[in-house]
Amino acid sequence: MKSQDIRHKFLQFFKEKQHRIVPSAPMVIKDDPTLMFTNAGMNQFKAYFLGNAK
Repeated sequence: MKSQDIRHKFLQFFKEKQHRIVPSAPMVIKDDPTLMFTNAGMNQFKAYFLGNAK
């Protein structure tokens, strides 16, 4: 089994449980000088938490 197969099965498992699959985020967040790199899985959602995105 290849890593791509494992990733697909992992995402499919959560999708079947009604989770929303969102695109991966880069390690270095562009357009955010407050973060040097992604140290938590929630960084990509910062704009939503702050009310700057819908």
